[in-house]
Amino acid sequence: MTKKQASSFYKQNRLKQLRAFCVAAETGSFSKAADLLDLTQPSISLQIQSLEKELGIKLFHRNGPKIGLTEMGKELFPIAQPLIEQIDTLPSIFANHLRQDEETELNIAAGESTILYILPTVIEKFKKAHPNVTIKLHNETGKNSLSLLRENSAEFAVGTIRDIPGDIQYKGIYNFAPVLILPYGHPLALEKDITLSQISKYELIIPPRHFSTWTIVESVFNEHNIPYKVSLEAGSWEVIKKYVELGLGISIVTSVCLTGNERLITRPLPGFFLNRNYGVLLLKGKSLTPAARHFIEIMEPQFFHSTS
Repeated sequence: MTKKQASSFYKQNRLKQLRAFCVAAETGSFSKAADLLDLTQPSISLQIQSLEKELGIKLFHRNGPKIGLTEMGKELFPIAQPLIEQIDTLPSIFANHLRQDEETELNIAAGESTILYILPTVIEKFKKAHPNVTIKLHNETGKNSLSLLRENSAEFAVGTIRDIPGDIQYKGIYNFAPVLILPYGHPLALEKDITLSQISKYELIIPPRHFSTWTIVESVFNEHNIPYKVSLEAGSWEVIKKYVELGLGISIVTSVCLTGNERLITRPLPGFFLNRNYGVLLLKGKSLTPAARHFIEIMEPQFFHSTS
């Protein structure tokens, strides 16, 4: 064996050397250490001699069968013992880690439209892979969802955002177009290219003022100096769709809320309203649990690669 090969061999066996050292130090005997480790006494002696040679120090005073730690041995023991204990308990620690991952709680902030129309299929896939993870959906949007992120009450948020704060990382995943929804038999259903002026003749049913949809509708009509009328405010797309079906007004919605089962006429609105982007919001620098990372990867497999 060459000197280089011998050095490599000693390094590969350093764990055995340190374990032999620690057990011998604890028992005060090479023979007792050999019994506990199911080795021969010469093997224990050779391992400790190899360690002493590699470190360039003497670890034990030897007086026949009795041994005692040298000053250098006393310095090494409190360093080596925790390392050996960690290695020996690695399987159980790792098993506990996996169990904790599978029995954890995943908190997600999301608005009602996201919870109703985007997350169901994602959660279904996630639960198949992580049946023991408890998912808590916090029905919050805007500033409230950002507050949950900053308070560590939610690991991430899913939704739409117009102005991204400096401490927030956002990546859009889903893109939905604005759509005009009409009840059956409505006069605008026969029009090919619907204008804002035509829409303004009819009463609108839209979300309340604190929702971003109101702000968008208001800004578009104001930009074109066209007045509009709101007959009903409702904070749920399902409620809005229902009242439009009843003929109580028309509405401008994001196509995310359309399932295809509605009794409605839908018309596109190109050129007036921008598409709405839904994605993931993270607190910058936050370390996510494996469960959270997997949930996001179900929505966007390349998410972490594309945002790194």
